[in-house]
Amino acid sequence: MGRGVTLSIAAGLLCLLAVVVIGGALVAYNRLVRRRNQVLASWAQIDVQLKRRYDLVPNLVETVRGYASHERATLDAVAAARSTAIAAAGTPGAADRADAENVLTHALGRLFALAEAYPELKANQNFAALQGELARTEDKIAYARQFYNSAVQTFNTSVQTIPTNLIAGIAGFRPMDFFQAVDGERAAVQVRY
Repeated sequence: MGRGVTLSIAAGLLCLLAVVVIGGALVAYNRLVRRRNQVLASWAQIDVQLKRRYDLVPNLVETVRGYASHERATLDAVAAARSTAIAAAGTPGAADRADAENVLTHALGRLFALAEAYPELKANQNFAALQGELARTEDKIAYARQFYNSAVQTFNTSVQTIPTNLIAGIAGFRPMDFFQAVDGERAAVQVRY
């Protein structure tokens, strides 16, 4: 075997190695893009359900106000929590948004607890319908949060594991925040009927 054949084989192997490395990098990059897009799409689903909740809250407050107008502090707390949650919708990152949503959830729990003190409110069909609709919406929010957190976990694992982390670092992919309950909000809201 001559020197020219050996150089040709070496050059061929180097070209093959370059194709494999570049191909692997492209596959890793595309996987990161797909997973980031899944996180963004699941975040959008949370937004849809939260918007639905925001729309239900004023109707619920008005229904309660008719029966328990002297419970002003609770009604104002719900309205303020809703405003804060809507304002947080425009902020980047899940942490601030989760905090605001958890405050609203807690305020809504106190609002529903009022029904215990007002049997005529509890029996009101409009209140019952709104309460049921809000309960279904909360279930959808919980599912959307779970799906989002699963997508974030998959994305973050890709960003942090070898060899994808090399491509992620070069391309500027960073781990994303989970949508978490704050410590005081992890316990279930006690609502008695």
